[in-house]
Amino acid sequence: MREFFLNVSRYPRYLVAFTLGVMNSVAEPLAARRSNPVTAVALIGALISGGISLTLVLRAMVNSTPMA
Repeated sequence: MREFFLNVSRYPRYLVAFTLGVMNSVAEPLAARRSNPVTAVALIGALISGGISLTLVLRAMVNSTPMA
């Protein structure tokens, strides 16, 4: 039974490591392009747009009544 719990305890660590690796591989090229003002404005706009979209999707998933 101990081996089972050791095996299961590896999965959250793998998930964290995988997530950090993906975020690093996405953020590194974007950080190199932030010195250009046009690109910086586009990145900020993309982040705001993504946040709004995520909020609206999650709100629609949680609320059972239609918004319109």
